[in-house]
Amino acid sequence: MQPAIVFGVLAVLGLLVVWVVLTYNRLVHLRNRREEAWAGIDVQLQRRADLVPSLVETVKGYAGHEDAVLREVTEARAAVTQATGPAESGAADERLTGALRSLFAVSEAYPDLQASANFLSLQKELATVEEELAFARRYYNAVVEDLNTAVQRFPTLLLAGPLGFERAAYFQADSDARSVPAVDLDR
Repeated sequence: MQPAIVFGVLAVLGLLVVWVVLTYNRLVHLRNRREEAWAGIDVQLQRRADLVPSLVETVKGYAGHEDAVLREVTEARAAVTQATGPAESGAADERLTGALRSLFAVSEAYPDLQASANFLSLQKELATVEEELAFARRYYNAVVEDLNTAVQRFPTLLLAGPLGFERAAYFQADSDARSVPAVDLDR
């Protein structure tokens, strides 16, 4: 065999090996970024869940007879802490958000509660967590988009599947959260 042909074959094989290594490393990097982004969402969900008992106790002191609302908030918080993965966490998150809206709606009927420094502090802290959670969701979904695009692009898709890389789920609201709430002005 001629040395030029051998060199050409070795060069092509070398380039192929370099491409495989670079592609694999890029996919690992994207998967790790997705896991890190999910951890960010998880931290914010836990921070919010940790605020809920204090909020419930504060409201209970002023509006103790609102048991149904307080029970729903407590159950929704438990669902958030037990959820795993983007889909389940998204549904639990929406349930807790709805329950907290109900809790704040109830709190409006109690002026003493609205004036409570503890309640106002908890409300402000919860608003901060909500902003950070929204950022974490956007970041996670952007990272998932990068990963999903890489996994589906040619020629990377030739390696992604066999190496165990697959599309990731976006963090999204469930269908109930997308519906327009009914407004009854006759009450």
